[in-house]
Parts: sequence; structure tokens; C-alpha cells
Amino acid sequence: MFVSIVLLWISICFILLLLKSRRPKNFPPGPPAWPVLGNLVHLTSEDPLMNLEKLRKSYGNVYSLFLGSKPAVVINGVEAMKEAMVTKAADFAGRPQDLFVSELTQRKGTIMADYGSTWREHRRFNLMTLRNFGLGKNSMEDRIHEELQHTVKILDQSAGETLSPQVMFHNVASNVICKILFGTRHEYDDESIKVMIQCFTELNKVANGPWAMLYDSVPLVRFLPLPFRRAFKLMETFLSFAVSRVNEHKESRIPGEPRDFIDCYLDELDKKNDESSFSEEQLVRQLFDLYLAGTDTTANTLLTAFLYLMNHPQIQERCQQEIDQVLGGKDRVTFEDRHNMPYMQAVIHEVQRVANTVPLSAFHCTTRDTELLGYSIPKGTMIIQNMISVLKEEGQWKFPHDFNPENFLDEQGEFVKPEAFMPFSAGSRVCLGEGLARMELFLITVTLLRKYKFIWPEDAGEPDYTMVLGGTSTPKLYSMKIQLRSTQ
Repeated sequence: MFVSIVLLWISICFILLLLKSRRPKNFPPGPPAWPVLGNLVHLTSEDPLMNLEKLRKSYGNVYSLFLGSKPAVVINGVEAMKEAMVTKAADFAGRPQDLFVSELTQRKGTIMADYGSTWREHRRFNLMTLRNFGLGKNSMEDRIHEELQHTVKILDQSAGETLSPQVMFHNVASNVICKILFGTRHEYDDESIKVMIQCFTELNKVANGPWAMLYDSVPLVRFLPLPFRRAFKLMETFLSFAVSRVNEHKESRIPGEPRDFIDCYLDELDKKNDESSFSEEQLVRQLFDLYLAGTDTTANTLLTAFLYLMNHPQIQERCQQEIDQVLGGKDRVTFEDRHNMPYMQAVIHEVQRVANTVPLSAFHCTTRDTELLGYSIPKGTMIIQNMISVLKEEGQWKFPHDFNPENFLDEQGEFVKPEAFMPFSAGSRVCLGEGLARMELFLITVTLLRKYKFIWPEDAGEPDYTMVLGGTSTPKLYSMKIQLRSTQ
């Protein structure tokens, strides 16, 4: 009798799960879903991006998957991306609030916060504060060039030798954003910067990995001692670091005379009224978001840039010729110089295109019942942007599957930016760190190419352009040989 009851309950649960995974009326098509796991296999395979591309060829530019029993819509191609992220930006500006990354951030900050007044208030404040601290102005250029002096010292010492650039580029990006947020930089052998970079590297691996997907799809596993628990400990490490910096600022600050982002936020707290969403807890979460947005993506894009430049020496040489011609006897490059360097701009944008550093962006969700390319999308549906479908879309690029700066040059050799170029996503949720990233990529790449020649080591074998997937994509570990240019 007992066995019969158990079997009956299992059968009922199984039927309910099957029913829950049925697609609503006029919902985008997609592959059949497994009970409990849904289409998890498509996102946790060895090459999930290739799987998503195969599904796009079968079901079109708007199709659906199930993460467990939760429906999600995958959007592909410029037409669908523009309609969702730009034309109907408010409809698609939400964030799923029951995912691993939402739990990790406690739905605070700006990256994973839901679309609402708190998010708008903080995003507006963050953008204003970044502008006030020189985003797009000389003061930001000064910060980047000051940090580059430390990088140049490392490369000078390595001239004629081989080094692994992974740590170096992460240190550069980390210290630039640290100066903005905390008002300080760290020596490269400082344990603080090592811990922070390791913390974010691990978090990114977990965030889009199979354990996070299992957490999202099967709620029953969330309390088990599985590898995703490690991410919560890493988050606590960063929060402890951030709280200690906030406390130091509270003791040393002069109200109304901000030195950095923390001081600006504390000034805002002094003016806080009952309707304000500002708090010290929100402050440390904002620090997490801005550090994340300002470090890993920039470092990984730089790693991609020099991987390709070393293995396309003719492109590296043409960049250097343009740099020498434009800069002449100037002491250093400025961000304004980009307007006179169409080829250099084309190369940097092409690097961003092939790097596809945030391949699935941050997941969105719909804020109301809406439509997309004729399909009905209910409120609360998770939205996944397949960025490779745009950055390598046939018909949008001259050479969609090759590394070729001609993708960003017109017939006269002038720089052009196709509408399919959206590595930072688009619309109201476009990446907060876009302006800083663009400036860093240009100034760092030009400064280093002006002084050094970067060579693929003879004993390194064939280059592997396969990206390692996580919260962001990064090239596999490689080494570079450094040579001082004879023109310097």
C-alpha cells in the first residue's frame, strides 16, 4: 500500500512537471524539455554557445528554452536585439530575481537589481559620479597613464624575454577602477589586489558555470554543500574588503570634498531623506558592481587583443605605423587622438567583436506582457541575449567569421561602426563601464604598441583562439615575447 502511494505521488509530480514545461500560447518555439532539468543540457555542455547557435538555425532568431520548469526566451540577431533592448527597452529591462547571481548579490547594486526606482536612482548617481571623476576628461586619462607607468616598467624589465600577461593586464584594470572607487592603487605584489583579482576570477567562473545553472534550474539543490557555495564565501571576502575601506573613509573624509566614489556616496548619505534608497549596504554592493564592470571585461579584452596582434604581425605593424604618424613627438597618446587613428580604432573594435567577452550578457526579464517579432512574451519571462548571433551575424559584417579590421572600415579607409556592434549590450541596461572600458582599451593598447613589438614565442606552438567560458570569456593562458621597438 505504501509503495503504491509513493508511486502515485511520483506520477502526479511527474505529470505536473511536464505540464509546467508546456509553452504558453504564441510563445516562441524551442526544443522539447526534460522533466525537472528542462533544457539545461543545452547550457551546460562543453560548448553551450555552439548549442545556442544550432538551436537558432532550427527555431529562428527568437526561441525558447526551459531552465528547469522556468521558461526563457533566447534572442538572436540585430533585428530581435534592437526591438527588445532599444525599441521596447522598458518592457525588457527587468532582472530575474530568483537566480544564483541574484542570490549572490542580494538583488542590490545596479547590475542585478530589478528595474525600478532604486535601480534608476543608483544608476543615475553612478553615471554622474563617474563623469565627475573624469570619465571622458583628462583626469581619467591621467589615472590610466599613471598606472601604465607601472606596466611599462614591467615590460622594460622583460625586454627580449617572455612573460605571461594575464596577471599584468588584470592588475592594470583593477588599479584604474580602484583609484576611482577607493582613491588608492595597490602594488602588484600586494596581497589585497591578488586576493581581489582571484576572488573575481573565481566568481566569474562559477556565475555562468554548470553549478550555477543547476542552482537556477533545481531549487531543491540550493541547500546542499555543492561547489556553488564557494561563490558566497568569495562574495563575503569582497564585502569585508569593501566595508573596511568604507569605514576608513568615514574616519578620514571631509564632507563636501570627495576624493573618490566612496566619499561621493557618503556625501549623498548625509543628504538622505525618507524616500532615498541610499544606504551603506547599497554602497558596498555598488562597489562590487563597479569593480566587476571595470576589471574583468577590460583585462580579458586586452588579453584577446594581444593574442591576435601577435599572430597577425602585419596588423600590428600597420597599427604602429599609424601610431607613429599621428603621435610624432608627443609625449603620450590622448583619447582624442582616436579620431585621427581610424585603423587603430578598427582593430580595437574588431578585438571586442571577436572576444565577445560577455557572450550571454546579464540575463534580463520582461517587466510586463509584451511581444517580440510577433511572439507573445508574458511578464516575468527570462530573456537571454545570444551576443555571438549579433557580433558574427551573416550580412552584418564583411568578414563575420574572421579577425579582420576591415569590418570597421569603409571604402575610404575611414572608421565606421555597424549597428550590429553591441558588445556592451544596448538600451537602458547598457554596461555602466562602457565609457571607461573604451578609454582604457585605446590608451593602453596604443601606449604599448608605440613602445614595444609583441611576438608569439617560437616554442609556443599554434595559437589557440578558443575562449574559456564563465561569467566572462577569456583566452586560454599564453605567453608573449617583448621587444623594444627600434623607433623608440
